[in-house]
Formats: sequence, structure tokens, C-alpha cells
Amino acid sequence: MHSNYKAELLAPAGSYSKLQTAILYGADAVYAGTPDLSLRAQSSLKLDELLEGVKLIHQNGRKIYLTLNLFAHNKDIDRLPKFIETIRTVKPDGVIIADLGVFNYVRKAAPELELHVSTQANICSSMTVKLWQELGAGLCVLAREVSFAEFGQIRADCPDIKLEIFVHGAMCMSYSGRCLISNFLTGRASNKGACAHSCRWNYKVYLEEEQRPGEFFPLEEDDKGAYLMSSKDLCLMPYIDKILASGVNSLKIEGRNKTEYYVAVASRAYKQAMLDYYSNPSSFNYLPYQEELNKLQNRGYTDGFFNGPPSGESMTYNSTLSDSDWRTVGSVSSWQSDGLLLRLKNPVVTGGTIQFVLPHSFKNINLTLPKIFDSNKEEHQRLTSGQKDSMLFIPKEYLDLAGLNQHNLPALSVARMAIK
Repeated sequence: MHSNYKAELLAPAGSYSKLQTAILYGADAVYAGTPDLSLRAQSSLKLDELLEGVKLIHQNGRKIYLTLNLFAHNKDIDRLPKFIETIRTVKPDGVIIADLGVFNYVRKAAPELELHVSTQANICSSMTVKLWQELGAGLCVLAREVSFAEFGQIRADCPDIKLEIFVHGAMCMSYSGRCLISNFLTGRASNKGACAHSCRWNYKVYLEEEQRPGEFFPLEEDDKGAYLMSSKDLCLMPYIDKILASGVNSLKIEGRNKTEYYVAVASRAYKQAMLDYYSNPSSFNYLPYQEELNKLQNRGYTDGFFNGPPSGESMTYNSTLSDSDWRTVGSVSSWQSDGLLLRLKNPVVTGGTIQFVLPHSFKNINLTLPKIFDSNKEEHQRLTSGQKDSMLFIPKEYLDLAGLNQHNLPALSVARMAIK
């Protein structure tokens, strides 16, 4: 199956605008869900938006997979018939499932659907992949704890089923997301998509020495405390050539709750790297694409379990703040005859330089703003994103000088700014 297969890039679509952004910036497929029966409790996609998104995706020759990857309790089972109705209305290209009972139900109730097994199912061996294949799975998303060497053995042992791995995004310090810390501390169920990310919190830990009962000594890195459970973010770009040569079918980007900027930059970097590798594997160099990923907000990068069990270097003990020197500015809302409107996410000031991330090429264009204007074309020294629908108007003359137009910078294109 895999010898001549070019892998698919799969991006998150936590909202309609993120779905559009993923497609604009090169993703071959997106995964999305509704809050009822998946790990997408914070998804803002409504059914009408989902239907419109599927239409857009299929018009562009891409794919969409719906998520049904909760662990079902009895109270959830009664809602499955309604979900089957929904997915038959939506007509996705596949459904991602974790629970064995739910998998069996959907297989029987909607046999026309391609079924994918979620990473939440914790698949770590060839034996387990083969079992899911026998049960009717078309694709298995391997657990994030699977090393590259183990993947190679699984691929060799299971040549006739599609395999997917995570290549980028936040890492959960529990086993492939099976975590109850959030449940206990906040009442928010992590395995229903409402995780409070308690592992990212600052904890102050105190030790009581046996010979001195009642005396407590702090265990912390510095005066900010210790982030004892916070992993760095996964980034496998340095190994993308090995991954693509291995026969993997799908590369998955984590981030259903991340911004449009994150979806755009991650999708473009990995897709352009994939195209570069496939066009000339012998001369492939990952560094330009890694530099792009470094411009995303991140907690530092780790290769996770790719090379085996991770060490303490995979954790970020002192802070959960981003290591990046860049931040998003906003995205193109619309073009007008005399310029464009940029929907702001962060402030801009007179004389500031913003960088546009072009969606149809691996190119960025800087634009310095000698004056800044609001959506009414009134001049300001500073514009903020504090109000809903805050807009920056950029005159056509500025755009023309930078070589920007609505063909190379369509609506939803993103912009950023260096902060250091």
C-alpha cells in the first residue's frame, strides 16, 4: 500500500475560520467535531458551518474527518443514533473513534463510513493494529508513546492499513491524553474535551523530612515555583524526511483550540516541507521550515517519544510562557478598492513592521506602517484588539509598494510581528 503513497497532512479545525485557514494554507485534510460526542467540547463549529465547511473542503479536493473519540458512558449511548443522522447529513470522509463499543455501533449502523481509530485508543503494537483492522478500521492513529523504531516494525507488520502519527503540537504528560487531573481539580472532564490543562499550572511542592515532622521545605526551581508536569511541545520537523520515507499515511497536527495563526503557519510549514521532500529527497533540508515553526508560540520543542522514552529535557520546569520572539497580529478580513482590512489580535503602532505569511508559497513579506488607520480610515498612533472586530485599514499604496495584492494575500491570510 505505502510504497508509492504520498502522505496526507491533517490539520485541526476547531472553528469554521480555522477550517478555512487550514485549507488555505495547504492542509490535505482537517479533523473537526461537535461538542456532543467527541473530544471537541470546546469546538465552536455549528452544524450549518460544518456543512458549509465540508462543501468548501470537497470543492478544493480535500478531506474532512469527524471526531467521535469520547469514552462512552451509558448516558452517551442514547445519543449515538442522532450522531449517525448527523454524519450522514454531513457526509465526512471518515470518523475518528476511540471507544470499542462506539466503533462497533457505528460500523454496523453506518457501514459506508471509513473508520479511524483515535490516538486515545493507545495503539502501541502490531498486534493491536491488526485487531482493529480485523474489526473494520481503515486507519489507526498510533499512540504518541510509539517510537519511530516501533513505528517501522508496525508498518512492516501491517502493510495493508493506513497509519497516522502526530508530528506537531502540545504533548499531554499522561498516556496519550488519558488524564483525570483536570476532572479532580476543576470538575472539567479532559476525556470529553474540556481539559483545564492543570499540568501547565504552577505548583509549589513542599517536603516533610522524617526527623523533623511539621517542618516543610519548598521544592521549587526559583521564586516562580515549579512546573512539574508541563511538557515541551512536540515538533518532528527535524525528522520529517525519515517519517515520509517510512510509509506513514497521515501526519497529524494537534491544536483544536489553537489560533488561526497557529493553524496557518503549522500547516504551511509541514506541507511545504512535504512537497520539498517529495520533489527531491536527496537534497531536502528541514531548517527553513523549522525556522517558521519557531515563530509559533511554543513552550520549547521536544521530539517526544520519537527516539525512545523522553528525558527530563522534554519538560519545561520554569515557565509555560512561549519561547517565540513573534506574535500574531491578525488576519485579512477583506479587500476593498483602496486597501484591505486586517482583523486585529494584538496591538499595532505607527512605524511598526508586520510580516504577512503568504498562503500559496513559502514566502513572507514585511510591511512597515508609516501611518495606521482604523476601519473608518481615521489615523491613530496605536490600535488595539480590545474591542470586538477591531480592524486595521492598510492603504493600497502601502500594499502595492510591498507587492501585496488579493491574489497572493487573500482573505484569511495571517500576519505577525516580531516582539524582541
